[in-house]
Amino acid sequence: MLSSNQSNRKFLMPTNNSISNLKTVTAPTTPAMSATLKAVVAAVKLVGAEEIMPRYMKVAHQHKTDGSLCTEADMVVQEVLTRKLQAILNVPVLGEEMSVAQQEALWADGSQTMWCVDPIDGTSNFVHGLPCFAISVALIRDGKSVLGVVYDPVAKEAFAAEQGRGAFLNGVKLQGLTAVSSLSHALANVDLKRLESRLVSELVKHPPYSSQRNFGASSLDWCYTAAGRYDVYLHGGQKLWDYAAGSLILQEAGGHVCSLDNDEFSQSGVWQRSVVAALDAGLFAEWKNWLRKHSGQAERRK
Repeated sequence: MLSSNQSNRKFLMPTNNSISNLKTVTAPTTPAMSATLKAVVAAVKLVGAEEIMPRYMKVAHQHKTDGSLCTEADMVVQEVLTRKLQAILNVPVLGEEMSVAQQEALWADGSQTMWCVDPIDGTSNFVHGLPCFAISVALIRDGKSVLGVVYDPVAKEAFAAEQGRGAFLNGVKLQGLTAVSSLSHALANVDLKRLESRLVSELVKHPPYSSQRNFGASSLDWCYTAAGRYDVYLHGGQKLWDYAAGSLILQEAGGHVCSLDNDEFSQSGVWQRSVVAALDAGLFAEWKNWLRKHSGQAERRK
C-alpha cells in the first residue's frame, strides 16, 4: 500500500523517442536525523514497548490535586525515561509527575539545559482504553526547545525534530501538506475546556471551519497538525510538557504558532500557554484573526 506521500506522486514512463535523451537526475539531499535525536527516539520507543503497552488498560489510577489522572505507568515511565535520557545527555529532567515546587525550582534556573518529559500524554485515554496517547520528550536549552520526540506506541509513529534540521516521522522527513485553502473547509482540532466563554459560544454557534475533532492528547495534536492531518489547532492552555516537543515539531515542519494574546509563542506564560496553530501560513493568519476578533483579543490589543 502506498503512503500518502507516495500516492500523490506522478510516475511518468518514458516513450521510445525519449529513452535516448534520459539523463541521470540526483535527488535532493534530505537532512538526516542526528545521532542524538536517533538515540532519543530509540530510547522512547523501547520504553513504550517495555513499560507502557504491557500496562495498557491494566493499571489502577488516582487523581492528582489538579484533577488529572496519574497511574503507576506514569511514574514508572518517568523514572525509566529519566535514566535513559540522562545516559544520552546528563542534565536535569523536568517531568510532569514531579511536584509543582520541583518543576518551578528547575525552571527558575533558565540558563541551564534540561530534559522535559510527559511520560504518558493522554493518561485518561490510556486508562479508559482509548488508543490515543503518547510519550513526549523535549530537550530545552536557554528556555527554548531544541529537540523534540513524540511517540505513539499504539500506532508506532515516532515524530521527531531538532532545531534547524527539520521534522521527521519514523525517520522520514515530514512534509505535511494542508489539503484546504480556506478556513471554511478546514478540519480543526479544538479543545474547548480552557477557553473564555465568549469564544466558546462563538465556536459552538458559528464555527468558521468545516469540522472539529479533539482526542485528548496534546502532543499528538501538535504532530497531527504538523503532518497536515489537522488544518488548524486551538487549545486554551497548555503546560510546558504539553507543548515543549510538539511545538518544535510543528515549526520544524514549516508550521506556524502563536498564542491567543501574543504573536511570539515563546513569550507567553510557561505553565499556562494558549495555542493557535496551523501548517499553512494563509490558514494560520485567517484562523488567528478570526479567533482574536471573536475572543475580544483584537479589542484588547488596540
